[in-house]
Amino acid sequence: MPPGAVFSRTLQPAEWNELPGWANDDVAAAWPAFLQSCRGVASKPHGPAWKRVCDQARQEDGKPGFDPRRFFENNLRPYAVISAEGSANGLITGYYEPLLRGSRTRGNGFEQPLRGAPDDLLTIDLGALFPELKDKRVRGRLVGNKILPYWSRAEIQAMGDRFPAKTLFYVDDAVELFFLQVQGSGRIRLPDGSTARVNYADQNGHPYQSIGRVLVERGELKLEEASMQGIQAWARANPARLDELLNSNPSYVFFREMPDSKGGPTGALGVPLTPERSIAVDPRSVPLGTPVFLATTRPNSTQPMNRLVLAQDTGGAIKGAVRADFFWGFGKPAGEQAGRMKQSGRLWLLLPPEAAIK
Repeated sequence: MPPGAVFSRTLQPAEWNELPGWANDDVAAAWPAFLQSCRGVASKPHGPAWKRVCDQARQEDGKPGFDPRRFFENNLRPYAVISAEGSANGLITGYYEPLLRGSRTRGNGFEQPLRGAPDDLLTIDLGALFPELKDKRVRGRLVGNKILPYWSRAEIQAMGDRFPAKTLFYVDDAVELFFLQVQGSGRIRLPDGSTARVNYADQNGHPYQSIGRVLVERGELKLEEASMQGIQAWARANPARLDELLNSNPSYVFFREMPDSKGGPTGALGVPLTPERSIAVDPRSVPLGTPVFLATTRPNSTQPMNRLVLAQDTGGAIKGAVRADFFWGFGKPAGEQAGRMKQSGRLWLLLPPEAAIK
């Protein structure tokens, strides 16, 4: 396999006219996000295949008459993403950067701890021992001479202040804190009016369990009600049962404080996310940094939403080849869109010809 090539078992060569709405999309709106991807992609295994394209992009950027659509058509080729089961359609959800109210000290209504990565969390790279398990990692804790699974959400909550991690902030709402962990990044409005920023730092190694699905299976919500907004409404109506519901998801996310900035949060690629032009993907199928043409519909709608986006992030619930999480941006309006988004969609990777094995 040539250096930097993308394994193409799940890719099928396509033509530009097969991408629904490609000719009508405002491709220029995705150009800044593409240049951001060029910053982050160099260190990735497929980086060499992008060097020629990114070097040329920087040279042509801003020249009179420059047309991003023509640039992509001249330098890249579209490949339809197909699932392992042979389907071209998959699930497209949404996420956003929430704003929480919090404090650096406990009290005055701020009681819910937003934790940093714990001191005793071990991450074991299985690929270093078994090449067939490349990109597989497990997390645990050392007890004597044994490695045990790391604490679950319920166990972490029960330990309280005895838990071996720094508390970065205390926030005023357990539900909002839970959804911050789902989103992976957010901002904290402090009592003095200033804002702090937090990003994903690590995770306890337990699988993510959808609490919306739990409520549906219990008959507490109908399937169409199991949106972020529906779950929040259930939580407000059932405060005494909230802890038990949240603990049904054993996964727990830890954060790190980031410098405040005007750009989007930093994704897994290491570059700022661009509202409505960045997606989270499963990097085992869609390499981080890759331009992706997304064909889906707007939340709770049949209205087409077809546009060029960049694979710049990952997520614990984003598993599979035809699977993406669409980044809507910051704040409540973005959250309203993200919370309702559960659409069917298709993906096409845009790759340099030398980057895909046919």
